[in-house]
Order: sequence, then C-alpha cells, then structure tokens
Amino acid sequence: MMDGAIDFASLMAAGHPVRHFKAGDIVFAKGDAGAKMYIVQSGSVALNVNGKVLETVGPNGTFGEMALIDGSARSATATAVEDSELAEVDRSAFVFLVHEHPHFALDVMSSLAERLRRMNDLV
Repeated sequence: MMDGAIDFASLMAAGHPVRHFKAGDIVFAKGDAGAKMYIVQSGSVALNVNGKVLETVGPNGTFGEMALIDGSARSATATAVEDSELAEVDRSAFVFLVHEHPHFALDVMSSLAERLRRMNDLV
C-alpha cells in the first residue's frame, strides 16, 4: 500500500484521466494483453485467479504493475467490487508519478513483493 496519497488532479492534468467502473465490471481478465497498471482513487477491486480472490485493493492501492513492467499477459482477473474510480497508468504516467512522488516506485515494488510472497504461500 502506498505511503502517501496520489494527487489525482495533477495526474488528470497530465492527460491521464480517471476511469469509472461499476460494481461487477471486469477491469481486465487473466490472459488479456496489458501495458498499464491502475491506482484506485475510490472503491475497491478484487484480484483473482481461477475464481479465488487473492487480494482486494482499496484507495491509493495499485494493481496490474507486472504488465507495466514487462508487457506480458495479465496473470489475474481484476473486478470492481464496488463502484470504483481508477487512474490508468501507462509508462509515461508512471514516469510522471515517480517524478512527482519520489517514493511511488518503491511503493509499487513493495506491493509487487507482497503479492509475490502471498502467491508463494499458496504453492
């Protein structure tokens, strides 16, 4: 989870609008191509693999980071648990966030490490 709140207004001003999802909407499905990650502005999103919820991500949480890093297919399905607003972050937005919020990259890596550890516990 991120230490500080993201300034969504500055992110939107940089040309990266927030997307709206209704409860039950699929943000992306396992196997989908992906080159973006997401930051939850409001609401929550469940990450699941084969019908098992691995994590629910709330405000200021991130998900979909692996696709941003390596451009590979999605390894999980992300579904809005409730009406949610998500900032879609491509590589240019990622660079912007790292510049504006220096700890952002460390927060993303920490989140990735936590998920990897949880996945290892399931194996």
